[in-house]
Amino acid sequence: MSRFRGLFQFFVLWLSLGWMAVAPAARPIADPQPLPDFRKLVKQNEAAVVNISSTQTPRRQTPARSPGMPELPGKENSYLDFFKRFFQERPELPGDRQSNSLGSGFIISPDGYVLTNAHVARDADKIIVRLSDQRERPAKVIGADELTDVAVLKIEGENLPAVKIGDSDVLEVGEWVLAIGSPFGLEHTATQGIVSAMGRNLPNGAYVPFIQSDVAVNPGSSGGPLFNLRGEVVGINSQIYSSTGGYMGLSFAIPIKLAMQVVEQLKATGEVTRGWMGILLQAVNNDLAEAFSLDRPRGALVAQILPDSPGASAGFKQGDIILRYGGEPVEESSQLPRMIGATPVGKTVAMSILRNGEPLEIKATIARLEAVAETVSTMDEHSDLRLKLTVADLSNEQRRMLRMEEQGVLVAALDEGPAANAGLYPDDIILQLNRIPVKNASQFVEMARELPKGKAIPLLVRRENESLYLAVRLPEKE
Repeated sequence: MSRFRGLFQFFVLWLSLGWMAVAPAARPIADPQPLPDFRKLVKQNEAAVVNISSTQTPRRQTPARSPGMPELPGKENSYLDFFKRFFQERPELPGDRQSNSLGSGFIISPDGYVLTNAHVARDADKIIVRLSDQRERPAKVIGADELTDVAVLKIEGENLPAVKIGDSDVLEVGEWVLAIGSPFGLEHTATQGIVSAMGRNLPNGAYVPFIQSDVAVNPGSSGGPLFNLRGEVVGINSQIYSSTGGYMGLSFAIPIKLAMQVVEQLKATGEVTRGWMGILLQAVNNDLAEAFSLDRPRGALVAQILPDSPGASAGFKQGDIILRYGGEPVEESSQLPRMIGATPVGKTVAMSILRNGEPLEIKATIARLEAVAETVSTMDEHSDLRLKLTVADLSNEQRRMLRMEEQGVLVAALDEGPAANAGLYPDDIILQLNRIPVKNASQFVEMARELPKGKAIPLLVRRENESLYLAVRLPEKE
């Protein structure tokens, strides 16, 4: 028995040794990648980064919106309040007092062209550019584009240090980036981080696919460059997400490729020409996708067509969903204003749309973007107990001002219920219910009585001179 046990142990040992002989060698643990050394990058580029100070007489201004892209959907857009500009602005005071503001910029050519943010140069009576050697030079504004927040300045000089322009299109999430600027006036401050996201859409940036990073930037850094590890500028630091006005881990930069396209036009003509189609758009969420018979949330929903616009001439209708533009897919509504804006004026573009659940091709000839505006006000009331709201007929004066002769009722009051849950607000004007035009308050109440339970129904409203769709859903049990 002991002899058998010995043979068995020998056999097991022999198998173990044989297995070790054929088993693959354990993989060596890879050496962790060293952190990048930014010293050389900073030394090569800090001389091209400048401090910009401007003096202006404060003027009362009302916030401007980007034409072609409404702010949706809130009455009070608190989301926008988080996006604080870097530009250090002192509060307005009565009288003709001047205020000084600080920002950053960078030299893009040896003959003295400087790139910064439009809000750094806005309304300036005098702009001074301070170089890295502390020399100060007056700057002339060549042009500023508010919609991309890009401005070009010019200072006198020859053989000035200039940055290298990179390609923001090849930038990837996770890539190291470095910012140089003047936060709180502390010149040539360098901070590093990684690219957090690409093509980020912000509420007040319809024409900019922002680069999001976790690079620390603060007031005064606005207009400064964002570098990749090759020492090339890939963005212009422009905005931060903050509840305090200071850095909270999210910063946003304008892609340099877009900025340089703007620079070319500003240097050539002093202004930027963009394509315009005259339609106001909104995003398609899950409820709206169901309400418009779409397989999933995608595309750009046409909420309003401006009169005498290319969109009106092309035959667009409210409720159309644009799925492709010039052969390119439209996954998010925020893509479309940039696509239209980049289209040459006069070009005819084919689009694939969904209308009443059916695919359709439509063509529009792109015009030049111009500013647009309009106005609003109340009268006779009817309450609907299913949707939990009160609506009122519009007066003749209101219809004339809104250019709606036979359509629309005013939301006079709201209680907790389906209408409020859908995002409706007092003073909204209801234009359509379930794709049927609403002509007066009593008709609306009759239509509401026929709505099915548990199903998302499209509701077209007018809010602050712009139209948008909401999806209202009655509960299964009332």
